Amino acid sequence: MSRVLLAEDSPTQVIMLRALLEEDSHEVQVATDGAKALAIMSEQLPDIVVTDMQMPNMNGLELVQAIRSKHASVPVILITGQGSEELAAQALLDGAAAYLPKSVVDEQLLGSIEHVLGLLDTPMSYQHLIDRLDYNQFQFTLENNPDLVPPLVNLMQQMVGGIHLCDEVARARIGMAIEQALLNAMIRGNLEISHQEQLEDEELHVAEELTLIEKRRSESPYGDRRVIFRAHLGREQLVFIVNDEGKGFDTEAHLEPEAHDVVDAEEGRGLVLIHSFMDEVRFNDSGNEIVMVKNT
Repeated sequence: MSRVLLAEDSPTQVIMLRALLEEDSHEVQVATDGAKALAIMSEQLPDIVVTDMQMPNMNGLELVQAIRSKHASVPVILITGQGSEELAAQALLDGAAAYLPKSVVDEQLLGSIEHVLGLLDTPMSYQHLIDRLDYNQFQFTLENNPDLVPPLVNLMQQMVGGIHLCDEVARARIGMAIEQALLNAMIRGNLEISHQEQLEDEELHVAEELTLIEKRRSESPYGDRRVIFRAHLGREQLVFIVNDEGKGFDTEAHLEPEAHDVVDAEEGRGLVLIHSFMDEVRFNDSGNEIVMVKNT
């Protein structure tokens, strides 16, 4: 069970979201605008804040900025409506941990809360040792198994948190960017499974049958391909490089995705998160390598 602070001024939305959260055993407090949310947080910090973008007195973007300044350890999930895409992209840059279009809130809010809090809960078991480390490099060769992604993200979060003593939300944002890049390399790159194909497969999947990902992993040439992950971790800069062996894609269309083009599209949200959470993002000419840079 988590303590969730819900910032929402619509009574209808409050009833719906509160019921959804409490049914999942979350403890919910409600604030009808950003200023009231901050007042509640001054008394007791929640585990996570879920906020609408459009609110009176202090909107979701202003709330994200204030929380990042005053309560940096508390993650914020932003709920966006039609017409607030540009503000949502800015909120990611200003410190929001994730965002959800209103069209998918019912299906994805609980999973997003679990995902964000799970990344925040990464144990820092090597904190004292890593704190003495000035620079390190890693290279992993991964088969196309999504189960390999969480432990690798966990390791990178531990290293980043130890070297730079960054706060938990910043560490989670870096972890999410790495996660998106690795999954894109495995599923979109090596296995050549589009977002739409993946959605359709999940809807039609029967427990006794193999998923499309599992089938492609056992077929040539898809299953023969590998993902190379490299990390260069220094006290002034973090560099993460992900290579796949797929056909690549048109890099010109993905150099700097416009928020209003992809922020409300599930397929483009991964790239928006990567661009928002990293200081520099670049691709090679063939589109099968992404370099993500975070300055400290």
